[in-house]
Amino acid sequence: MTKSPKMTAKRRKRLPKSSFGVPSKRKYPLDTKGRARNALARVAQHGSSSEKAQVRKAVRRRYPSITVGGRKRGKR
Repeated sequence: MTKSPKMTAKRRKRLPKSSFGVPSKRKYPLDTKGRARNALARVAQHGSSSEKAQVRKAVRRRYPSITVGGRKRGKR
């Protein structure tokens, strides 16, 4: 696994809103797979139920290979 580049304030400001799990608040950046996994962990600890749903949906959409909610979506 490769390490995500360091997130600086300047880099975070340059990210488009679509690169966040909660775009309206610019919370939980999803610009790399590593940050997407971290966003899932952080929102599980500190997010509201609506934020959790929003971040999970954004991660599923952006990175379908990441297992969200304990199981991988798709064929059953």
